[in-house]
Amino acid sequence: MIRGFFAPKALTTAQLVNVVMWPLAIITAVDMVFYKAIPGHHTNDFKPVYTAITAFLRHEPVYTANLSSVDPHYLYPPGGTLLLAPIGLLDESTGRTVFLFLNLAASILAIHLLLRMFGYTWRSPLAPVAYFALFLSEALVNTLTFGNVNGLFFLAEVGFLALLLRRRDITAGVVLGLTIAIKPILVPLLLLPAVRKQWSTVAAAVALPVCATVIAWPLAADPGHYFVHNLPYSLAVRDYFNSSISGFGVYYDVSPIATLLVRGLLAIAVAVSLWLLWRYYRHQQLFFVTTTAGVLLTAEFALSSLGQQYYSMFVFPFLFTIVLKNSVLRNWPAWLAIFAFYSYDTWLLFRFPAFGRNLEYTRTTVGWTLLLIVVWCVLVDRYLAARREGGLTRGIDPIHLAPDFPLRDRNPVRT
Repeated sequence: MIRGFFAPKALTTAQLVNVVMWPLAIITAVDMVFYKAIPGHHTNDFKPVYTAITAFLRHEPVYTANLSSVDPHYLYPPGGTLLLAPIGLLDESTGRTVFLFLNLAASILAIHLLLRMFGYTWRSPLAPVAYFALFLSEALVNTLTFGNVNGLFFLAEVGFLALLLRRRDITAGVVLGLTIAIKPILVPLLLLPAVRKQWSTVAAAVALPVCATVIAWPLAADPGHYFVHNLPYSLAVRDYFNSSISGFGVYYDVSPIATLLVRGLLAIAVAVSLWLLWRYYRHQQLFFVTTTAGVLLTAEFALSSLGQQYYSMFVFPFLFTIVLKNSVLRNWPAWLAIFAFYSYDTWLLFRFPAFGRNLEYTRTTVGWTLLLIVVWCVLVDRYLAARREGGLTRGIDPIHLAPDFPLRDRNPVRT
């Protein structure tokens, strides 16, 4: 039996990839969970959340933290506090463990849903490759290690995109609205149902956080303090743990005018990319929705007042477009950018500490910015080439494109 197990077999390319990648993905996941995530880190995003929730349940003031420190702060609005309140029914240690595994399970399920969105099953060689990349990413490692909510938000994002494509408009809005009620990091995705004229999705996504706030208001001891104490802090540019262009400028004491100029030029490039995507790809719905979502969220991280590296988890649906023939990611500069903000590697060099520190502190900012520039370059190049050839009426895709890869196991989401 053992001899038969190791006997040479005629494996297809897909089977060979599965044989190699599934053990690597599983062992990487085990190492990440038990060696990194469960022991935790000196940065603890869960503790202020748990402290705030237990204070809310005791009807004590929630928004009392000294925001001048660099420790993690509780920044969720009253409606978000209400939605997270069940965690406070557990003790802190148990609550953190449960929260960790909920985020882990949500991330695993999100990849499964992404595979189905793009027309693949777990038997596809894409599945172990995707999970291997997920478990290696800084985004998942630090989400679990710090005790953050991003894994659940990742699942919500993928669920929202899938429901949007299937025209489950109200349900999609409810899913997105739940995330906005806790923290508004996925707000830019509201542009997708807006341009697709799925107005009930927009209405539901806006109404739910408003309703959550209205319900939470009489139950909280200091709900108004959030808007005068915590919200202004959330919108301000800080010079630590901030990989946005504004954060980069403040940390390195760059002229505010230079920072504003860079942000302005990048914003123009993003606007051009979004227009070209809408003008020429909106009827290729899977490609349009996932690519536009990636551009919107990457632009938010780079151009807003705060961008943290583990936000890059929400770019994962965009990365899946590599399998589509018209993907804008089929070039090496795009993956150089992706490595810069997705890798858990550290560039703090022992022999060259100053150089290494600058590499480490800037790689996420450079990665997000480069990715947006690559998208702009690819789309503008396609547009100019199609215009020269007089082919704008048929779209801007080059005539000779490599096919979708690898071959699909099933049909993608029907739209």
